[in-house]
Amino acid sequence: MIAEPVVKPAAAGSSSPGRAPAMLIRKAAVLGAGTMGARIAAHLANAGLPVVLLDIPLEGVRGGAAAQAFEALKKAKPAAFYDPSLAARIAIGNFDDDLALLQDCDWVIEAVTENLAIKQALIAKIAPHLKPGAIVTTNTSGLPVASIAAGMPEPLRRRWLGAHFFNPPRYMRLVEIIATPETDPAAVEAVSQFADLRLGKEVVFARDTPNFIANRIGVFIMLEAVRLLQSEDLTIEEVDALTGTAIGWPRTGTFRLADLVGLDVLAHVAGNFPRSSAAAEQQMSLPPFIRTMLERRWLGDKTRQGFYKKEKDAAGKEIRLVLDWKTLEYLPAAKPKLPSLEMAKNAERLPDRLKQLLAGDAKKDKAARFHWRLLSALWNYAADCLPEIADDASSVDRAMRAGFNWEMGPFQLWDAAGVRETVARMKAAGEPVSAVAERMLAAGADTWYRNHGRECFDPRSGAYQAIPETEGVARIANFRASHGVVKQNPGASLIDLGDGVACIELHSKKNAIGEDIVRLVTDTLRAESDAVRDFRAFVISGDADNFSVGANIMQLLMSAQEEEWDEVDLAVRAFQRMTAAIKFCPRPVVVAPFALCLGGGTEIVLHGARRQAHAELYMGLVETGVGLLPGGGGCKEMTLRAIDAAAAVRESGKSESVELMEALRRNFETIAMAKVSTSAVEARRLCLLSASDGITMNRDRLLGDAKELARELADAGYVAPMPRTDIPAPGQNLLATLKLGVYMMRQGEFISDHDVKVANWVAYVLCGGNITPGTPVSEQYLLDLEREAFLSLAGEKKTQERIAFTLKTGKPLRN
Repeated sequence: MIAEPVVKPAAAGSSSPGRAPAMLIRKAAVLGAGTMGARIAAHLANAGLPVVLLDIPLEGVRGGAAAQAFEALKKAKPAAFYDPSLAARIAIGNFDDDLALLQDCDWVIEAVTENLAIKQALIAKIAPHLKPGAIVTTNTSGLPVASIAAGMPEPLRRRWLGAHFFNPPRYMRLVEIIATPETDPAAVEAVSQFADLRLGKEVVFARDTPNFIANRIGVFIMLEAVRLLQSEDLTIEEVDALTGTAIGWPRTGTFRLADLVGLDVLAHVAGNFPRSSAAAEQQMSLPPFIRTMLERRWLGDKTRQGFYKKEKDAAGKEIRLVLDWKTLEYLPAAKPKLPSLEMAKNAERLPDRLKQLLAGDAKKDKAARFHWRLLSALWNYAADCLPEIADDASSVDRAMRAGFNWEMGPFQLWDAAGVRETVARMKAAGEPVSAVAERMLAAGADTWYRNHGRECFDPRSGAYQAIPETEGVARIANFRASHGVVKQNPGASLIDLGDGVACIELHSKKNAIGEDIVRLVTDTLRAESDAVRDFRAFVISGDADNFSVGANIMQLLMSAQEEEWDEVDLAVRAFQRMTAAIKFCPRPVVVAPFALCLGGGTEIVLHGARRQAHAELYMGLVETGVGLLPGGGGCKEMTLRAIDAAAAVRESGKSESVELMEALRRNFETIAMAKVSTSAVEARRLCLLSASDGITMNRDRLLGDAKELARELADAGYVAPMPRTDIPAPGQNLLATLKLGVYMMRQGEFISDHDVKVANWVAYVLCGGNITPGTPVSEQYLLDLEREAFLSLAGEKKTQERIAFTLKTGKPLRN
């Protein structure tokens, strides 16, 4: 059956006769303070809204269940709030005494237990307390949205829709929007735009069908993996390895993900699947061993055992155990031996890995057989479901990427494997083939996508349709394809973004900063370069998973071990010239960091004219973790920030010297303790971002926001700063104070002797050396101190041991 298109918001700026103006969301409420409800409330607070959180009353507990959930929320791991202070935006109450709190809420989110009658009764109870025009949504993961609305008054049904978040709401990017035939498009527009712009979500419009899109596909393929576990006589660990990063899915695989989500949640979702036939009933049924796990409450992490559990051995060391699904006994976990899988992992690109995995001999290789059976089932099921659950294949792919963290959605994976080739293989083996895929091939279409992913095949029309572009959403790859590359090397490229703005894209392995990046950035941004002549402004960012893991310390270690100190000195000088080129470029340089931004990556950020950061920013000057200190201007910039903060209080009557001491101490701790922010909001508190720097909630909008900021700076007549030569050095008094703190930490055995040496060098550089307080020094003087300290520490055996250990294990060494 071909369903009608889902209800979506009207295009920006459009209007229709009699349509109300756009609905504004300024305050929200969440009904139900369970795991999802409480975390949704926290993320609404992250977005700047005042939030009401209500749940059932509890005898003897002020605030009821919401109060208990709120206390747990403040301690949640991973953190639900961008910063602990944001918890103050949430007001708590209960369903009996505090419904009056709803009267000024613009958006009310129902997130109580997945029971139709309970949801309907609660909505009926709160309806008299809602303000006129309030939007009400349900966070149901699979109940029919229209059924919950049965019995509502007509005006409320017009403002009723589904907005399905994924857990944890702060980190999972997907929100499925599900309208009913009665939903006002203005309400859909208000919620979808708020979710996109203020909550940072990938908004996907789904039809009101069981489990919507992501859970429909994701849980199906998890159950398919369970069936193959049994039919192929595999182990839990083997299936997790086969359904992990090799095919572009999270490293958790199938069963570790089930433990994280909760086996009871998965059973509930599986129970929502349509069962129109005996075959469908069998396909969606849980095997006996999982039903036994449910009976025994082996639900995963929430009950501390599921498919995996942790115990301590006789020596007190924690070990991981894995379930033997045949005996339901736990055995020590061991890495599975799957040679073809390990070989495929050597291919960097997912399409290359996929073709290699599927090319194996399915008769002899259990990994090849598993992948063929799993993926062919995925492709057929996704294609058969497509007309029922979504308007187009791209919606399904976006839902799976954002909701299950897949690198490619099912239709992208099918294109990568070759649709016509895989269908021919299915037919040759006598396997079923999706009727939708058959119709696509009969129409002469060989792929789901074409024209660089700008169009996808529409089963309803039998033709390709353009995928709508959302204004402000873009990645560098889009501009690379449309505007071309100005220049590039293996580590970085200069891309024309249009409107006189260019982007320096970092694209080395893990965006580690090596000679290639240093050279391209320096050559591009120096005052006399062609790029400075041709462009009005610049952005530094990237399309990778992380902004930068920092400088290439492997090369540093090799040079240090060979005692090639001139090489190390030249490398540090080159890095400092690069950050100076960023800071003193005649054109504004906006740096747009995201995700991991460590060490040298943070030094790049610190030197920008302005910063436009993604909200999920894990940023820090972490060099002390490997026994070094920031040598590319990071210490210098943190000193300047402390001095400027002290100068800013001069007219307020506060003590400038006290403010300088406090600011310098905070910045010293940020560097010496290698602090890493848990969000862009916390990065501000660590003085790595300033109050004037922008924060973008949606990762897909970061580049557009950074470009717009760069244009604004250029339009305002940007004038580059000049190198400062009259910096009042904090000097020897503050140096003594910082070193005393280091001494006390050592006396308390909180740090090692080598930590003391590193921290004292950090204090020395931040204070401008052991000189008289207020002595005028230059930026170059502070850079020279950085380089001196960096070279000294790089020559230490313990520093080299730390670097080698971190390169090998990815963890810091405390020696």
